[in-house]
Amino acid sequence: MREIIHLITPGDHYSPSTGSAIPTVVHGLSRARTAGTPEPSVLVARGTYPDRYRSARAIEYEQASPWPLERVAPRRIVDAALAVLGMPRLVVRRTFRPAFADQGSWSPSVVLCHNAPQAIPLVDHRRHVPVLYAHNNLLRSYSRAESARVLRHVRLIVCVSGSLADEMKEHLPTSMHARVVVVHNGVDTSAFQRAPGRDHDRPLQVAFVGRMLREKGAGVVIDAFRRLDRDDLRLRIVGSDGFDANAALTGFELELRRAAAPLGDRVEFTPFVPREQVVRILGESDIVVVPSTWREPFALTALEGMAAGAAVVASDIGGIPETVRGAGILVPPGDAGALAAALDELARDPEVLRRTAAAGRVRATEFDWSRAARRLDSLVRAVD
Repeated sequence: MREIIHLITPGDHYSPSTGSAIPTVVHGLSRARTAGTPEPSVLVARGTYPDRYRSARAIEYEQASPWPLERVAPRRIVDAALAVLGMPRLVVRRTFRPAFADQGSWSPSVVLCHNAPQAIPLVDHRRHVPVLYAHNNLLRSYSRAESARVLRHVRLIVCVSGSLADEMKEHLPTSMHARVVVVHNGVDTSAFQRAPGRDHDRPLQVAFVGRMLREKGAGVVIDAFRRLDRDDLRLRIVGSDGFDANAALTGFELELRRAAAPLGDRVEFTPFVPREQVVRILGESDIVVVPSTWREPFALTALEGMAAGAAVVASDIGGIPETVRGAGILVPPGDAGALAAALDELARDPEVLRRTAAAGRVRATEFDWSRAARRLDSLVRAVD
């Protein structure tokens, strides 16, 4: 079987010190690889965090120099104009080019380009098997004709949910639909444990974990808490705009704090924390909320919350229902009243809370990373 080589976003860190979804997924797949398969590799830009996951071998490369005309002509605008003219998106493509400088020395491999359609044309398809691994709808700004040009040599388009697969197909010619496959994200259930003593007589702990972006819905859960007249619920909002706990607060983060001020100590804000602390926080939580207002392709936090033994309340949108339905509570996105009602029910009825948490834990075991790795292996073998 060919070796698998993962390309993550240039400049991203293959490290537990960040909360980036793509490195988390690559680590999960690599750690759970099928016995007897070659050790996978990850293309990692030189100078990124040195405390790397040990699940895959790092192949380092020098990052491309910054786009020199950024202030005059932003990259996205230039590439969008080139695409309209039927030309390659050369500016973003140049950021990926250094990663492939030594591909002639690699053994014939399957190259998984994570969230990088413009990297596909750079893979030597005569030697390697190019695969696009989509964690988001990467083709929103692509016409079907451009998708066909850019992805003509791609062998598979792996999507993290069926919902995302459907979105991607809308931007692909019908002839390419058969290349679109689904490999759901997974979770290491052994890493997530219910914290000892969490059943003691104390307020229920509700956790929101994610980047402080409006579409992630932290404002919705604060609004829901303001509607609840309950002293037996505490909300912990964990995350920052990026992956730096010491960064200055953004306007949106300040807005959230003003909205939560009337709730006093019922709401606690914690800036970005490394992965191991996220695991601990989820293990201490009774309820995990995932109140996204956009078409979240998968939402790893929902799956990790269930693995930690928490009851999950999440938005009924995008790929979230594919993991939560039947094992958590789904509410309409952006509906603070519905979210408040779900939290109120869990707080009022310990049995509903227990059943929801137990169902989530069982559901999480069905999404073990080993299952995802086997699924990916079988798909790769079919096109090798």
